Amino acid sequence: MKPRILGLAAFAACLAMPVYAAVALSDAAGSYTISPSGSSIRFTIGKAGGGGFDGAFGRFKGTIRIDNSDVGRSRVDLTIYPESVGTGQGRIDSFLRSDAVFDSANNPEIQFRSTSVTRTGDTTALVTGRLTARGKTFSEKFSAELDGLKSGTIKFHVTGKVLRSRYGMDVGTPLYSNVVDFDMTLMGKRG
Repeated sequence: MKPRILGLAAFAACLAMPVYAAVALSDAAGSYTISPSGSSIRFTIGKAGGGGFDGAFGRFKGTIRIDNSDVGRSRVDLTIYPESVGTGQGRIDSFLRSDAVFDSANNPEIQFRSTSVTRTGDTTALVTGRLTARGKTFSEKFSAELDGLKSGTIKFHVTGKVLRSRYGMDVGTPLYSNVVDFDMTLMGKRG
């Protein structure tokens, strides 16, 4: 689940760069630090017959660099700290942090590094990158949409789906979905 969240966050960051570049590249070009106070990394895992659970990561950091001359060279780097996972249910949170899922004691970070950004519309982009969780790395894709640009602050809405089994986190399948849906808001501050 963490890899998916990280993947989404990273993809969101990656998508954010191209999206903004598509709207007003000259204004958006530059480097941004993702601000945890204006950002969120949320996820949902469905359950057979309905239900499932939602969660979020409380700690993460990252950067977005938007290239003025070539949107495809824009970069997103995102690190998520799986020990910060929260669902509002202590028992589930402890299980997610355990070696059955994130193994946060031995794998304290989930990382996403973009490899390409492709503009898909005036305010949208597809961000592809390498997601690493529990020592396993796979290519993942996220969709990003520019949600605002004001006074040196840029905001993106990022979504995507990650298969948790790829990262050795498939405990509970098929009762719980193998697909983790990510819904992220990434806000970056120039500088």
